[in-house]
Amino acid sequence: MNIKTLIMTSLLVATTASAQNEEPGAHKQKAQPLSGITYQVDKQITLSNKTTPLWLNANKYGLSSLEKSNGYILVGAERRLSEDEGRKWGVGYGLEAAVTSGFTSRFVVQQAYVEGRWLHGVLSIGSKEHPLELKNDSLSSGSQTLGKNARPVPQVRLALEDYWTIPGTRGWLHLKGHIAYGKMTDDNWQHEFTQRKSKFSDDVLFHSKAGYLKIGNEEVFCPWSLEMGLEMACLFGGSSWKIVNGELVNFSKGGTGLGDYWRAFVPGGAEPGEKGTAWENAEGDQLGSWVARLNYDGDYWGFSLYADKFFEDHSSMLQLDYDGYGTGEEWNQKKKHKYLLYDFKDWLLGLELNFKQGTWLRNIVFEYLYTKYQSGPIYHDHTENISTHVCGTDNYYNHNIYSGWQHWGQVMGNPLYRSPLYNTDGLIQVEDNRFIAYHLGFSGAPQDNINYRVLATYQEGWGTYKSPYTHKRHNVSLLVEAAYQPITQKKWLKGTMVKLGYGMDFGSILRGVNYGFQLTVAKTGLLTKNVKR
Repeated sequence: MNIKTLIMTSLLVATTASAQNEEPGAHKQKAQPLSGITYQVDKQITLSNKTTPLWLNANKYGLSSLEKSNGYILVGAERRLSEDEGRKWGVGYGLEAAVTSGFTSRFVVQQAYVEGRWLHGVLSIGSKEHPLELKNDSLSSGSQTLGKNARPVPQVRLALEDYWTIPGTRGWLHLKGHIAYGKMTDDNWQHEFTQRKSKFSDDVLFHSKAGYLKIGNEEVFCPWSLEMGLEMACLFGGSSWKIVNGELVNFSKGGTGLGDYWRAFVPGGAEPGEKGTAWENAEGDQLGSWVARLNYDGDYWGFSLYADKFFEDHSSMLQLDYDGYGTGEEWNQKKKHKYLLYDFKDWLLGLELNFKQGTWLRNIVFEYLYTKYQSGPIYHDHTENISTHVCGTDNYYNHNIYSGWQHWGQVMGNPLYRSPLYNTDGLIQVEDNRFIAYHLGFSGAPQDNINYRVLATYQEGWGTYKSPYTHKRHNVSLLVEAAYQPITQKKWLKGTMVKLGYGMDFGSILRGVNYGFQLTVAKTGLLTKNVKR
């Protein structure tokens, strides 16, 4: 059985099996679906000299802008599933909308979703922000596959949100994960950005899945745990357009039948125009990451070591490719037990330290990213003249048919891959995906109502294999940010937060030298009170 199918099947089985482990007499509280609704009002202003610095723009779920002056007013209401904790089922919903200035659209529906939980399984419908998995949500540079840099994609998502303990393992094995299908919403932005003079895609469908296995047992006070998983995503369906001989041509139209949904889940089939050829690729824009995290959780401190191994096709996914074809008339026949082993490169490697009783310093994250290899600089599928089968130039986050791993101009993975929104030539593509980066983040809380974080990133970029830079480029990105919540008895001030950030970019990857300030004022509180049970 395909390993991806096995992981996802186990996930669904776990959701069903969990019903057998509920304690008798639990979940007898009366449902209160209108209780515990919270509200949020945010106002943010960003002022920069030229372009908004990286860490004032990135990893904000796409609610951000590169314009030198921009801002928004956001209003939202939400009821979390946690309000129904202790019941067999739960209901959650949320709506957030913003009026913006200097953004890609004047009005943004940031979140709009409803979700229901039965035991441990959660079904969510709509646009919802999901945090990073196996990484620090505020200090990490971001996940390479399922990041938080772009606007949420409206989707139907079935998930085990929290780890579920597998019966019969004495509390040592746990599973979580999700399966989701959705649709991209940036068609109009693509039309405007490209002026319909370069490649763009309409009506593109979205698929993501992930499965994580955790080995550890908190009940026996074991401080060690190991988390391992697979994250995958795919863009499929839709129509792709480009200019051919001065004419706008629909050069590819993807399928939307049940078979296409299945081939998005288990990669298969072939791209239009490639079926039956020796060099056919799986249908859609397929990508993913192998992820792992080793944790130590002590009484006073803890640390984690983690890895995120990115891939764009089967060669970089499995690190192995068949290379045993014959010669002459047997050029396309498998004749030998011969395989090509790719180098183990293109990692995000991280270290996280946590000081549980720390004040000025509580969390430290250090990450190293290497993306230069991409299965090597040569792409060649065997032909009648050359039988050797070599794959390379995977061209991360870009695709020959679709507009790549982006949404509304922001990459949907790690923002150190330069987002298309930075481009000034109207091309929707990542122009810097071969780089080495060192990232440091640390945070603390000198007082209960004051916290801060600092991010610092050094990056060396080579462009792409297809369009390399004429010389190696460098970039340094910095962020200093502090938040204050007043301690007061005044009702109108309760739940207020003021946050001020200063960001800087130096170098030639992100439009030169950028610096700017970002001020955020937020107010949260209860819209409907919790009714006593």
